[in-house]
Amino acid sequence: MHRDARAEASAIVGDAFEAFVLEPSPPAVSEAPFFADDPLDMGRAGTLTPLVPAGHPGHTTWDDWLATHGDHEAWVRERWLGGRRRLPTVPEGFSGSRLALHRLGAYVIAPLRHQATGKFGLRYTHGGFGTPFFGDDRQLRVVGDEIVDQRGRDIATFPITTLRAAAEALGGEVSELTREGDGPAAGDIDEPLRVDAAATAFLGAWYGMATAALELVRATHVGAGRPQLWPGHFDMAAELGEAPLRGSYGASPGDHTIDEPYLYVSVWDPAGAGIEAGADPWNATAFPGRQLRLSEFTVDEDPVIVAAAFWSETYDLLTHQG
Repeated sequence: MHRDARAEASAIVGDAFEAFVLEPSPPAVSEAPFFADDPLDMGRAGTLTPLVPAGHPGHTTWDDWLATHGDHEAWVRERWLGGRRRLPTVPEGFSGSRLALHRLGAYVIAPLRHQATGKFGLRYTHGGFGTPFFGDDRQLRVVGDEIVDQRGRDIATFPITTLRAAAEALGGEVSELTREGDGPAAGDIDEPLRVDAAATAFLGAWYGMATAALELVRATHVGAGRPQLWPGHFDMAAELGEAPLRGSYGASPGDHTIDEPYLYVSVWDPAGAGIEAGADPWNATAFPGRQLRLSEFTVDEDPVIVAAAFWSETYDLLTHQG
């Protein structure tokens, strides 16, 4: 259960490349402003050839590497680095598990990172979601129906039962510090959290897809922020654009307004950007901007490409309109 995503990738490709992945890896970063590693910081490649997620222009990609290492295609695909990437089917009862995991992530896991660093952002991790590494190389992850507490080489796992039990097992407390106005409350902290392992796996795939697509946008658009999982809304998002066109570009697993996963662009200053909510193509109803539901994705196309194209197209629409 011990994870070091970058080291795992390096062990597979050998010493000819500097392997870049989408997950957080140790060691913990203790300097401002982010207190978290940048998984695609090309500056650390040194003299080695960077090996980056598929689609990044001007670099050797994992797809290039797969051309001669096809036996590793499943490993690469499952980590959203390349290959034939596809989202699994949304499992039955997903919305109930999604809500339980949202409460767990926002009110137990994120506050523990905040206690150590003053930051509460979460990240995609293989098979679920978790924190960047913090403190003494500690990482908290949700995988299946368990919480993994990794501290250096030591691992402890706990079944997901209630918010109170999770907080006590991890040495923290239930806190609504990250609650957003339209997000769920912590609620009864002794209420059983009904989490299906298939739902966690789908969330991991959705967040992995979104991270890969947002990193593509970040690579080709100046001023894009780092992708992270915002615990209050439970969506993977990054900021992009200059005022008054700046906005949040993200991927929600669903919420109280849309009960299915969807992509969105939420414009912070719609009047300044010159957009009229509800007028084509600004079809979002709960915020000023644009959305694309999972059920509207192009069938059989790589969802990373679908998402990156949606966000890039919306950015271009804003730039043209502004």
